[in-house]
Amino acid sequence: MSKPLASMTGFGRASGQAEGATILVEIKSVNGRGLDIRTRFSPGLDSLDADVRRLVSERAARGSFSVFVNLQRDAASTELVINQQALDAILEAMNALGERIDARRPSLDGIFALKGVLDTKEAPLLPDAEERLNAAVLSSVDLAMVSLVESRRVEGERIGAVLGARLDEIEALTAAAEAHPGRSREAILAKLAEQVATLADSASMLSEDRLHAEALLLATKADIREELDRLTAHVKAARQLLSQGGPIGRKLDFLSQEFNREANTLCSKSNDVGLTAIGLDLKAAIDQLREQVQNLE
Repeated sequence: MSKPLASMTGFGRASGQAEGATILVEIKSVNGRGLDIRTRFSPGLDSLDADVRRLVSERAARGSFSVFVNLQRDAASTELVINQQALDAILEAMNALGERIDARRPSLDGIFALKGVLDTKEAPLLPDAEERLNAAVLSSVDLAMVSLVESRRVEGERIGAVLGARLDEIEALTAAAEAHPGRSREAILAKLAEQVATLADSASMLSEDRLHAEALLLATKADIREELDRLTAHVKAARQLLSQGGPIGRKLDFLSQEFNREANTLCSKSNDVGLTAIGLDLKAAIDQLREQVQNLE
């Protein structure tokens, strides 16, 4: 059974509630040569790093991932703490000013309203509660990955359709080159005769063996049979990969390089303006193919 194609670009989000806290997870992925995972956690969640990386790697084979896990505690799960150092500094300043300025001393409410005097501190969780919170965080990460994988699948399906169209174009151009009159035996012989005649004019400078070798070289260069056969084989291999699905981006990228090599050779061997034009169209279609392949997992 074939697997769906996947783009390397995607986004997923999930949220949850646990132990007086709101969990928000966002994961995005972009193109990457391998599997690269970067994580960012709210304070106190760093111990989940290995588990989060495992969840991502279980659902993706390639791409650069950014995972953001935010935890917001409810007011009931936090407590106010006096910053003793800040309070001492304010009281000391008040005493120093009181000796120089005749003013009413500020109230306790006024002092506590000053920035830095009161801090909020998260109330520590009991081991069982912390375990439940961590489990809820990992569950949210998994849900976000499910969402991201689906977005990558939808984009991968679109890319697959584009690749199929490019392969159809390459196949049609290969067939056009196969049937082009410039490949006929008569056309090749006429071109060879013209080139051999040019060589013969220089016969005084070339030995008979050298003239023979040059004529053979010309005949070999005029034959693009091998390039056409390879292009046909590459189209078949690419379609098999698309049918197979899954993480095939690297293999298709290699194939697209092989496509390009054959198109370049076809252009260099061409002895006809029409065949050269087909070769250039092939190169354009192959470039478009490879551009899309770069986005596949």
